[in-house]
Amino acid sequence: MLAEAGDAAPASDARFRRIVSVRKLRARLGAGDPATLSRHLNAIEAEVVQAGLTGFTVPDVPPDISRQMRALWEAAVATQLDGIVQLRRETEDRMDVSTEAQRNAGLKVELLRVELTDVRSQLSARDAELAVARAGVEATEKRCATAGDAVATLRVQLEHVEAAAAESGRQHTRELATERARYDGLSRQLLRETAHQRETFHTERQRLEAEIARSAERVSALEALRERLLTELAEQRQAQQQAAAEAAALVTVVEQQRQTLALVGSAAATGSSPAARRRARPAAKTAHATRASPSGPRPASARNAR
Repeated sequence: MLAEAGDAAPASDARFRRIVSVRKLRARLGAGDPATLSRHLNAIEAEVVQAGLTGFTVPDVPPDISRQMRALWEAAVATQLDGIVQLRRETEDRMDVSTEAQRNAGLKVELLRVELTDVRSQLSARDAELAVARAGVEATEKRCATAGDAVATLRVQLEHVEAAAAESGRQHTRELATERARYDGLSRQLLRETAHQRETFHTERQRLEAEIARSAERVSALEALRERLLTELAEQRQAQQQAAAEAAALVTVVEQQRQTLALVGSAAATGSSPAARRRARPAAKTAHATRASPSGPRPASARNAR
């Protein structure tokens, strides 16, 4: 950048700063940290200025004096340059610190502004809440006043109710005493009636036990009579069965006699031929054998039927 400037004179610190700057170097490089570039430029500036001072000569001065003057000048310039460089570095550091502090202060200001806005919003909300709370307090006070009036009214009603309850309690006590006396009388009457009923029940039980004993005897007698009647009924049934058998035998005999009589009648109608007599004889013999069968004597029912 110094060569592009076209100046052959030794570069001083002012000329170097005018030709080379952090902004120009950063634009030439395209990127870079300004603080780092500033430190490197300070080091390069010190080297370039020192090199320019080294090649400086004073005309018409003896070489020894010239060397001493140059040494003195170099020492003064070096001291001045060191002080300037140190001062510049301190200034740049202070500028960086100030810039950072300014940026932090700006951020703090913005933050404080935001906080102030939030605080104002909170204050507005609190004012609104306070107004609502005040309205609520006023409404509550009104309700408290109304409730106080209602409490006073309820106290008066409570006194009346307590008086009525006391009177009702006394009335209940009197009624309870009356009912207790009546209950005691009824209890004694119930005990007397219970004792009387127990005696009556005992007497009735004895009478019923005697009746049960007599009934048991009657039942035993009736059972014996029933057995006897059942025996007689069985005998009668057997006699009826025997009579039915005899009646059946008698009916058979009567039927045979009717057949015999029919044969005899038919024989008499056709004439007394020998053949008819011979046919009638076996029938008469059969009837006689039937009458003389060993079935024993005829029962009275059979005789009555004949």
